[in-house]
Amino acid sequence: MVSSATVAELERRNIGYILGTRERRDKEVQQAVLDDRRGFIPLSLPRIGHESTDIEIKDVHVDDRRYVVCRNPEQAEHDAEAREAMVAGLRDKLRQGDKALVGNSGYRRFLRTVGDDHFEIDDDRIAAEAKFDGISVLRTNTDLPAAEVARQYRQLWLVEQIFRTAKAILRTRPIYHQSDAAIRGHVFCSFLALVLRKELEERLAAAGVTAEWPEILRDLDAIHETEVRDGEQHFVLRDHAQGCAGEVCKAVGVALPPLFRNLGKEGRTAEIA
Repeated sequence: MVSSATVAELERRNIGYILGTRERRDKEVQQAVLDDRRGFIPLSLPRIGHESTDIEIKDVHVDDRRYVVCRNPEQAEHDAEAREAMVAGLRDKLRQGDKALVGNSGYRRFLRTVGDDHFEIDDDRIAAEAKFDGISVLRTNTDLPAAEVARQYRQLWLVEQIFRTAKAILRTRPIYHQSDAAIRGHVFCSFLALVLRKELEERLAAAGVTAEWPEILRDLDAIHETEVRDGEQHFVLRDHAQGCAGEVCKAVGVALPPLFRNLGKEGRTAEIA
């Protein structure tokens, strides 16, 4: 998310960035960016294993600051319906008495005070809220086309999911860093995991494999090898590949080990697939 300190530091270091704004808190976004009347350009964002997401985008410049406004029509419709339902409920509550609404922040943002500490629906606030329907605003200092800015920022969900995977499945929580080197190492490993996963998903998509990420993790994790020793004989047995594991390995050009390997007495391997 955008903060003045973050942006200043990134620009001081001449680092390109794409950051999400706080649309409802940023006055420049509210008053200059969202009030821009130029039309949107349609953009289809592909999703691995799913139908594409159709959004609309446009570039808005305020002095030397560049914003990319993204609008999701489907989400905008959902937001409008949710607000209409809330306002309808609010009208019912007002007919029953308005004192109980004071502590409800969801309702309160659509109310104004009138008379002797009483409330009524504020139509201006409702209209102001409507301009945020389905909207997200990005700020960037890059020269990338607006469509590419939207695509790159869309990868944020992948970063968040990788962190959740690392914490939940790899059990890396908590991590206490004692030095700057440890922090840099953690960031590097996290970024490397992101690059590897993105490469894997692109190869799977090219091979027509549409398995979900949890399926991939589960099926790959189910592949085990077991060492068996009988006197001087040494064997290695591999479990059968389950689910999508075989397709995943094939898509990335990795051959599964044979089901049975006889390492013999001196470790020499005789393989039986």
